[in-house]
Amino acid sequence: MQHLAEGVRRFQQDVFPAQAARFARLATAHTPTALFISCSDARVVPEMITQREAGELFVIRTAGNLVPAYTPGADGVAAGIEYAVSVLGVAEIVVCGHSACGAMTALADRHDLTHLPAIADWLRHADASRARTAGTGRGGSRTDAPAGAPVDALVRDNVRAQLANLTTHPSVARALAEHTLTLHGWCFDIATGAVEALDPTSDRFTALAA
Repeated sequence: MQHLAEGVRRFQQDVFPAQAARFARLATAHTPTALFISCSDARVVPEMITQREAGELFVIRTAGNLVPAYTPGADGVAAGIEYAVSVLGVAEIVVCGHSACGAMTALADRHDLTHLPAIADWLRHADASRARTAGTGRGGSRTDAPAGAPVDALVRDNVRAQLANLTTHPSVARALAEHTLTLHGWCFDIATGAVEALDPTSDRFTALAA
């Protein structure tokens, strides 16, 4: 805990004073332009990857960057999506997978999760992702993933599947129909910092263009 408290002290002493005007504006205004859905993995930091400042991204982080398909009822992920789209009016949604994802590794390598029932239940939201990868008929070696890398293939297919799940949310479906929202699929490589984006025309991941 001490290292966290020390971080707060440095923020208050070294960071906040230089951005006091920004935080004064943020105290009364919340106008992010994008919803960024990423994995909870501590190595994936949306604001760092995109070099955005406080207030510029609305972020939802879940294990495996999973987005459950819409169903009526209490759902924190669905509520966050609805708020970002219908209240904040974000124009972009990014679903970002990443290399060495523990959730996708567990699925690709068929880890025994009987002692982790909550995780096992949550990862069922990736069933469509696994089906997509299995559908290649080559152990998941899609043309846009490194050959012989089933985890990398599943990471990419999982982004595809979660984008599809997003479209089942009424707020997203309405915004797409009104052409006020664009969906994007990204894949972040931790070791190199490279980011690939899903081309909706070719359905392949290629290097993100600036």
